[in-house]
Amino acid sequence: MSQTVNKSSEQVTTSNTEQIFDVIVVGSGITGGWAAKEFCEKGFKTLVIERGRHLDHPSPKYNDMKAPWQLDNLGFAPETLKEQGRYSQLIAKKKVLQSDSIQFYSDDSEYPYSFPKERPFMWTRGYQLGGRSLTWGRQVLRWGKKDFEANAKDGHGVPWPIGYDDLAPWYDYVEEFIGVAGNKDGLDSVPDGVFQKPWEMSSAEQFISNNMAKKYSDRHLIIGRSANLTQPSKEQHELGRTQCQARAYCARGCTFGAYFSSLSATLPAARKTGNLTIVTDAIASSIDYNEATGKASGVTIVDAHTKEKRSYKARVVFLCASALGSVQILLNSKSKTFPNGMANSSGAVGHYIMDHFTGAVGMGEVPGLEDKFSYGRRPIGTYIPNYRQDKTDDVDFTRGYGYQTVAAGRPNSGTTAKKIGIGAEVKAQANQPKPWYFRAFMYGEILPYYENQASLHPTKKDAWGIPQLHIDAQIRDNERKMIKQAAKDIKEILEVGGCNKIKIIETPNDKHITVGNRTHEMGGACMGADPKTSVLNKWAQSHDVANLFVTDGACMSSCATQNPSLTYMAITARAADYAVKLMNEGIL
Repeated sequence: MSQTVNKSSEQVTTSNTEQIFDVIVVGSGITGGWAAKEFCEKGFKTLVIERGRHLDHPSPKYNDMKAPWQLDNLGFAPETLKEQGRYSQLIAKKKVLQSDSIQFYSDDSEYPYSFPKERPFMWTRGYQLGGRSLTWGRQVLRWGKKDFEANAKDGHGVPWPIGYDDLAPWYDYVEEFIGVAGNKDGLDSVPDGVFQKPWEMSSAEQFISNNMAKKYSDRHLIIGRSANLTQPSKEQHELGRTQCQARAYCARGCTFGAYFSSLSATLPAARKTGNLTIVTDAIASSIDYNEATGKASGVTIVDAHTKEKRSYKARVVFLCASALGSVQILLNSKSKTFPNGMANSSGAVGHYIMDHFTGAVGMGEVPGLEDKFSYGRRPIGTYIPNYRQDKTDDVDFTRGYGYQTVAAGRPNSGTTAKKIGIGAEVKAQANQPKPWYFRAFMYGEILPYYENQASLHPTKKDAWGIPQLHIDAQIRDNERKMIKQAAKDIKEILEVGGCNKIKIIETPNDKHITVGNRTHEMGGACMGADPKTSVLNKWAQSHDVANLFVTDGACMSSCATQNPSLTYMAITARAADYAVKLMNEGIL
């Protein structure tokens, strides 16, 4: 077999239809990068398959060094996108599709999926080397013990086969490598970790936090924990990463490597070993299964440009293609043993689809502090952790919610170009400081409903002949009840915090809340102790296929309220360590 590797992109070409590696990792995002790093550093020849285009780091695609006038349309999204209906869901969601960052998001018209008309689902994707690690929000919060115990305690979903103590050392391991700016707050709901210097609260945020501490023992306003370097370690410097400049250009890509991404950290670490091969523009269509051995034998891909199929072989396969991406691949990996999709003897593949949701927003002015001003571009907001993990007599719902907040700031009035008037009076009004304000929106936990499901569309296929994913997921009465209580709670919190002119926005009960809107898709291949009800064991290893692991969001058995990426990374590092032991023992 002849093989050539282009060193600038590490893209592989071959004159043979098969190539053999120790490990194949499908996906190069947050979990794929971690799997690659762990296996390469342990001496295993590792292939990373990425369906999107190649990107270097730093990349010409990054726009973080450009002035506004150097950006197309001054950085704003062209109206033609809306007129054409392209990216329609993303525009509706977050207005993220500015011309400075649109290059990192995939167009729904090119990569279609389906959902019931009355229940839209929002699937945000980034098809390039590094995946969505280039666009994530970088809020890294540990789960607490109660989060892993909830399923078993209240009977919803499949009980987790692991607990906080199983992941704690891996949280440490991951945090030290990626670099987390955070404060040690001493809270069980979001345990402390390995932190660099935290970002500071503004005067208004500290004012609210102090007032809350006087009233509550269970509700806390803390500074967010961000994967942005504030005190880079020697290891981080050696990877070419440096301190965050607090420019708030994270969405454009970071030339400094100051925020953690696969491109800036895990893939460079894997590359240093000489054991890494990357193939881009390779769409994984299915995992190959050997009926004789009962194991996965490799991965079949479709070339994104030529649409030709190729196969790669390996001892172990790590599926890290994103929650829904991995579900699609599993369901499409059919064989005599698995006519309904690989690793699906339980019938649970595709079920228990989850995401966080919001539906209550609170805003208020912070009085006083007139001698203080808002300055700088901190890359993370503040956070109110979940304080409703235990059901109490005053609520009629299960699980709970926290609040993500924007920075409490004091904006200027800006220009008055749109106001009537001319002359000195108008000039005097321009750029005058407004009062301090604070805003928070709930982050609720969707229960793991079996009925929330992703399946292969029976007739529709994409441009590469792969069945489209059909996603049917919705919030239910339990989540609606959370919204009502969260609206009441945030009003009280703002009052206790000392705010005035409080405004509460609550989503009406009859309005559809789109699942996927928070970009935290989870579930579809859940972990559990019982092979009859779950897809993966406590190592994120398939119950059915011993050399297949799924460590992205698909493996999650519940979604808690915290941003999930840190937990994905810890699960991946732990699973890779276990797989390495089995490989060294000759079991895999």
